[in-house]
Amino acid sequence: MRFAILSRNSKLYSTQRLVEAASIRGHEVRVLDHLRCFMDIASDKPSIHFKEEEFSQKHFDALIPRIGASVTFYGCAVVRQFEMMGVYCVNESVAITRARDKLRSLQLLSRKNVGIPATAFAHSPGDVDGLIREVGGAPLVIKLLEGTQGIGVVLAETKKAAESVIQAFMGLKSNILVQEYIKESGGTDIRCFVVGGKVIAAMQRTAPEGEFRSNLHRGGTAKIVKLTPAERRTAIHAAQVMGLNVCGVDILRSSRGPLVMEVNSSPGLEGIENATQKDVAGIIIEFIEANAKPNHTRTKGKG
Repeated sequence: MRFAILSRNSKLYSTQRLVEAASIRGHEVRVLDHLRCFMDIASDKPSIHFKEEEFSQKHFDALIPRIGASVTFYGCAVVRQFEMMGVYCVNESVAITRARDKLRSLQLLSRKNVGIPATAFAHSPGDVDGLIREVGGAPLVIKLLEGTQGIGVVLAETKKAAESVIQAFMGLKSNILVQEYIKESGGTDIRCFVVGGKVIAAMQRTAPEGEFRSNLHRGGTAKIVKLTPAERRTAIHAAQVMGLNVCGVDILRSSRGPLVMEVNSSPGLEGIENATQKDVAGIIIEFIEANAKPNHTRTKGKG
C-alpha cells in the first residue's frame, strides 16, 4: 500500500514510528508537511500539490493525519482534499475538527451521556459568579479553549482567585471553560489509546510534585494501568461519539465513575509505547490495512 502521513516534522517520534511500522510491513510511505501543500479544488480532477509534485487519487491508498492544534483549519482543509480524491483517511476531517473544539466535543459527549466534569461556559464578565456556582465552587479549573498540552490550564484554589483569572481571560477576549476540580483524581489521569473501536493500550499519567497537570509535556510521568470495564466502555463510547478511528481519550477517575476530559485526534505515541511496551504504531498500520478502501472515508458520529 501507499501511505501519506501529514506531519510538520518527519523527525518527530510519532511520525518516525508510523513510517517505520508501515515500512516494515512493506508499504511505501511519504511524509508531507500539510502547510507546504496546496490544493487544486476542481470537480473533475481534485489534486494536492506538495512543493513541485502533484498528487491525485492514484498516488496514495491511505492517509494518516497528524494535525497540530495550531494549524487545525488548514490541516483539515488538506485532509478534506484527500477525502475528495477518494483516499482513505484514518481520521476524517469532520471528526478532527469536532474533537479539536473543546466546547463542542464536551457538548456532544454530554448529549450522548458520556461522563464529563461539570463544565460551564459564558461570554460576559457579569456571569462569573454563576460560572463558579455551576461547577460547585472553588477549587476549580479554568481552561483556554485553544490551549494544548496543558498550556492555558489554571487551577484556582479560592473563589477570589477564580474570579481574578476568569476576568483576566475575558478581558483578553479569550474563550475559556470553567470545570469542577476532581479532588479524588489526585493529580493523575488515564490516557486510553483507542484504535478501531478498541482500547489497545492505556497508561496512567501523574503530575510532578506541586503541579496538578499530568501532561507528559509538563513533566508528568507515565506507567501502565489496568482499566476497569467502565473506563474501557467510556473510552470506546467517547471515540465513537467523536467519530475517530484513532484517538487518545483522557479520563479522570472520580467518585461517580470515569469522566472524560478530552479526546485527542492526534495522540502522541512515545509516552504510550514507552509505558506499555506495545507496538501502537504497528496496530494503527494493521487497522488501516484491514479497512483502507477507495472512497471508504465517511462521516461518523453526530454534530
